[in-house]
Amino acid sequence: MNGDLILRAMLIGVGATAAMDLWALFLRRMFGIPSLDYAWVGRWLLHFGHGRFAHENIAKAAPISGEAILGWCAHYAIGIAFAALLLALGGAGWAQHPTPLPALTIGLLTVAFPFFIMQPAFGFGIAASRTPKPAISRQRSLMAHFSFGVGLYLSALLLALVFA
Repeated sequence: MNGDLILRAMLIGVGATAAMDLWALFLRRMFGIPSLDYAWVGRWLLHFGHGRFAHENIAKAAPISGEAILGWCAHYAIGIAFAALLLALGGAGWAQHPTPLPALTIGLLTVAFPFFIMQPAFGFGIAASRTPKPAISRQRSLMAHFSFGVGLYLSALLLALVFA
């Protein structure tokens, strides 16, 4: 991946992740729907250093100093990595003339990460199966990742206009 695509991946990833966060903020402010506490992501990652990957319930795991900042940084780094994947698959042509379908597809496919890695490791089961309302949790995850896909497309479109 050349320098231009790396820069685009970083900017598109940050933009798409910010779109996801704005969607979560909208849901919280308008409907009182909570989103993932990214400190839990940091807690999960920091517990790796103690040899612990999976938890009975991440919310009850021992907090570790710096978990919130690490969680938020990881959230944005993961967004950048998924944007890089999109650009690796779509190439410079897609980056210069973005279309919605590849971005939305990648956005929706990224839901596999929480469904099959993070939620089980947090103690929430595969695809939130151990949460009080699994169907609602799944729907929220899908919508969050759809908003990420929308953010991928809109960020790429904005960059294509700026770099034109």
